[in-house]
Amino acid sequence: MKYMLIFRADDKALESMATTDFAAMIEKVGKMNDELIRAGVLLAAEGLAGPEESVIVDYSAEPPVVTDGPYGETKELFNGFYILNVASMQEAVEWAKRSPITGPGFKTEIRRVTTIDEMPQDNEWIKKERAWREATGQL
Repeated sequence: MKYMLIFRADDKALESMATTDFAAMIEKVGKMNDELIRAGVLLAAEGLAGPEESVIVDYSAEPPVVTDGPYGETKELFNGFYILNVASMQEAVEWAKRSPITGPGFKTEIRRVTTIDEMPQDNEWIKKERAWREATGQL
């Protein structure tokens, strides 16, 4: 099963990262990534640019309204993720507990990634997506 580990941090945690030695942080993250790769569970891992480079698409109006970041009243920001292929939620939790970036204000949300097999297989759009996934080697 696939699980997404979503890394979040509050403002205070992000401030503390700004004073962290970047080379040391990359070393810690690199070691974690290496462990995930050697275990054969890592499917994807990315960090995200800061919120000042973001935009928000708000669907509460027609047409949707696009505004520049940073986000307004945000308590936590999503700043990176892993997608792991592991046997269970508990295994995903065990990997998350090994995160090299920890401390007050840092959290990891874990969500199971649903699969196309969980969708109604007789739906024309699901059939088209399945065909696209097969053609691109994703199934």
